Amino acid sequence: STPPASSSLLDKTSLSGLKFRSVGPALTSGRIADFAVNPDNHKEIYVATAAGGVWKTINAGNTFKPIFDNQGSFSIGCIMMDPNNSSVIWVGTGENNNQRSVDFGDGVYKSNDGGASWQHMGLKDSEHIGMIKVDPRNSNTVYVAAVGPLWSAGGDRGLYKTTDGGNTWEAILTVDEHTGVNEIHMDPRNPDVLYATTHQRRRHVFTYIGGGPGSAIYKSTDAGATWNKIVKGLPSVDLGRVGMAISPADPEKIYAIVEAAEGKGGFYRSMNRGASWEKRSGYSTSGNYYQELFADPIDSDKVYVMNNWMRVTRDGGKTMDYVGEDFKHIDNHAMWIN
Repeated sequence: STPPASSSLLDKTSLSGLKFRSVGPALTSGRIADFAVNPDNHKEIYVATAAGGVWKTINAGNTFKPIFDNQGSFSIGCIMMDPNNSSVIWVGTGENNNQRSVDFGDGVYKSNDGGASWQHMGLKDSEHIGMIKVDPRNSNTVYVAAVGPLWSAGGDRGLYKTTDGGNTWEAILTVDEHTGVNEIHMDPRNPDVLYATTHQRRRHVFTYIGGGPGSAIYKSTDAGATWNKIVKGLPSVDLGRVGMAISPADPEKIYAIVEAAEGKGGFYRSMNRGASWEKRSGYSTSGNYYQELFADPIDSDKVYVMNNWMRVTRDGGKTMDYVGEDFKHIDNHAMWIN
């Protein structure tokens, strides 16, 4: 029999001009705040977005499912997978930046079933949470860096610790009503050794105050019971936002990117667990939007710096190179290295 006319027309049509393209999404999306990747299954990834909740993929990003839409906040600052149980996910709401466009959150959430259900765990007045760490020896011990409200003083602001899985919280590092904690880091060799960066900031309609005497770096060697300020070698002027990273390849190397008044900020390194800091270069970013570091897991001299155009140093901060972003939108806020 003669084939239908439509089939013969299709046979004569050239499809060579068609190319595959990404449709997820086709246009520029919003900011990505953080990732949590299952260390035993890299196809399972949780993505925290600054203004779009939490998304999960179990097929390495081919498809994503929104898993936080029924909770109390759509703005996410950070996400943390329990190192002892990949089904336990912690979420800190409220974008961990200080731009005019940031949205606030309503505290800390926890899921025990891989994001299928959530429980609100408190710190509702934190509004912006920068980072969460879980003690690898005990899942009930969790630290939350609460930056605090951006447009007002007070709130749940500082470093909080729970030893009962989030049922109760204790403020273990507070500075003042204008200063919160934006990052908390744990020495991979000894989880009792903690480093916290404090950030004093306030946004008004007419301006943004991005620093002050409250900004600093602190260290604890007793799981947060006591703290000492570790700023030897840092600028003596008022500091702004500080980003930190401990090198997984050599935890003796600690990096910090520091905002400072009078143009004295820059990229710093400590080789003695924070006892002193050496300025490696004058490179810094914007503390209201970036100022985050990610250390390479293999090369202790390689560190990635979040910025509009991402940078990488291969010599411990002396020089900065562009990573190269010809086929993606700029504005980098998070990364994960396989």
